[in-house]
Amino acid sequence: MSLAPTPARSLPTGWPWLLVLVLAAVVPIFVHNNYLFDVAINVMIFAIAAYGMNVMLGYAGLLPLAHAGFFGIGAYTVGILTLKLGWSFWLAWPLAIVLCAALGLLLGLVAFRTRDDVFAIFTLGVGVIITESINKWDRLTGGNDGLNGIAAPKLGSLDFGKAASFFYLALVALALTVFLVARVRASLFGKSLIAIRGGEDLARSAGINVYTHKLRVMMLSTALAGFAGGLYAVYIGFLGAAITGPSTTFTILLYLLVGGVGTLAGPLLGTLIIRVLQQFIQGLQDYQYVVLGPLLVLLVLFFPAGLAGLWTRLRANRPPALREASDAGV
Repeated sequence: MSLAPTPARSLPTGWPWLLVLVLAAVVPIFVHNNYLFDVAINVMIFAIAAYGMNVMLGYAGLLPLAHAGFFGIGAYTVGILTLKLGWSFWLAWPLAIVLCAALGLLLGLVAFRTRDDVFAIFTLGVGVIITESINKWDRLTGGNDGLNGIAAPKLGSLDFGKAASFFYLALVALALTVFLVARVRASLFGKSLIAIRGGEDLARSAGINVYTHKLRVMMLSTALAGFAGGLYAVYIGFLGAAITGPSTTFTILLYLLVGGVGTLAGPLLGTLIIRVLQQFIQGLQDYQYVVLGPLLVLLVLFFPAGLAGLWTRLRANRPPALREASDAGV
């Protein structure tokens, strides 16, 4: 199963990303509304998870439907180690990332013996197994009661329990994620993944070790999911098995489809738009997707490359004079 269209170029990289980072960094100076901080922090955390799915779906053309399971493994690893064993968050977080990468490798060793629809269905089954395991393992995960009271991290005298402080922690984590994914995209490894998406047999004929590359991208994808999950655990302070379920995976997939699968800006753009839109229609509760569903259908029909792809198309259709002036830096 491949939902990935031919990747359009993403929103401009370089100075526009630096501008976004600078603007985001000065937000806490002028904004003192905890509700806005909460929305922004959740956008950044789930954008990191969306980047993890994007390296699989957008670059390699593989649809990982166990993504929320690894998000949950990262979250529960941090929650259990900090809450029950008294570990520092700064030790538990890297361990959660490594654990998710290792489990991603184990999953890939089996899952990549399948292809297309079977791969997607297999990973969906693994995701359900992860959710059920977390839900039933009462002594470790708290089962239906979940984990409650996970403390926010501290770094010396800096307390990340405050919204403004945690905003900066999430911002740094997101910036590192975008930088990493951009480097992967521009590397020989990233170009090999795109070749694999275009056709595994053709990639093999070009000398690419398809199986090894797929294992590596699986590890990167699950590591980023765990990276986001660990951050989520200490921000929310409570974990339940529902966060690891298929609905979370499909929500992250929705972020990608709206923003633009295979683009660099798409995961962040899609997450921002959908999360903000959900704030306006949250009164609908379980009926939110009655509104989001038709919007998604229209988007896929008219803008299959997502909003980032639409931006690229508009730039490409500029009058020649404006295009030349822009390329010259005018």
